Amino acid sequence: MIPSIARVKLLIVEDEILLANDIANKLSDNNYHITGIADTVKKALEFLENNQDIDMVLIDIMLKGEFDGIELARFINDKYRIPFLFLTSHADNYIVERAKSVKPHAYLLKPFKDRQVCIAIELALKNFSNKTAENEMQTKKQFAATENQVLNIKDSLFLKKNNHFERVQLQEILYLQADSNYCTVYTKTDRFIYSVGLNKIEEQLPTSRFVRVHRSYVVNINSVSGFEGNMLYISENKIPVSKSHKDKVFRLFKTI
Repeated sequence: MIPSIARVKLLIVEDEILLANDIANKLSDNNYHITGIADTVKKALEFLENNQDIDMVLIDIMLKGEFDGIELARFINDKYRIPFLFLTSHADNYIVERAKSVKPHAYLLKPFKDRQVCIAIELALKNFSNKTAENEMQTKKQFAATENQVLNIKDSLFLKKNNHFERVQLQEILYLQADSNYCTVYTKTDRFIYSVGLNKIEEQLPTSRFVRVHRSYVVNINSVSGFEGNMLYISENKIPVSKSHKDKVFRLFKTI
């Protein structure tokens, strides 16, 4: 059974094995899951082919072998719908222009500190989710540890918690509840609290599955186990349905 909440899974493509292991260890300490390390484009493509659940690839531009990291990025764009970021010690115009042509979701110059890598990963996830323009690669960003981010990628929400993203499959989300200036996302095993309005997170959810039932609630209709009067039952929770949403909501449930 696939867990409802999982750490973001990363593939590191770096031909300096000591550096690759150092990056892997630091990211593991920050609650990312390192699925593998590849030192050539060929090995990276083999790994991607055999591991369909990779969430992101960290790519060194200058790699040994027939292809470099930019060519690997072209392969990823052509075949795999996942974000990637470049790690490189090269910032000359030729390299940068080639890199921009494949639209990386973040770009990090070596040497870098632990937190810089984590920020770059978060930025890459955000840029990939928002489908930002290629020139944002060179734009300086500020991503505070307390900043709220909700990203919808590959039928999952990436929810920020304890300074890292956790991947939550949409089917595991029960409902969302607004409380003043906060919004709480309830899943089958956890909850995520955000200092943003309910509308902001609702925008990231597919309308075919998630329905507004009250000014303070959005529910996953597949999680509803029953209803009575103006109340929906989700697990052991009672969710009110307001008059303005009642007709629309209860039309979704066939009764005999």
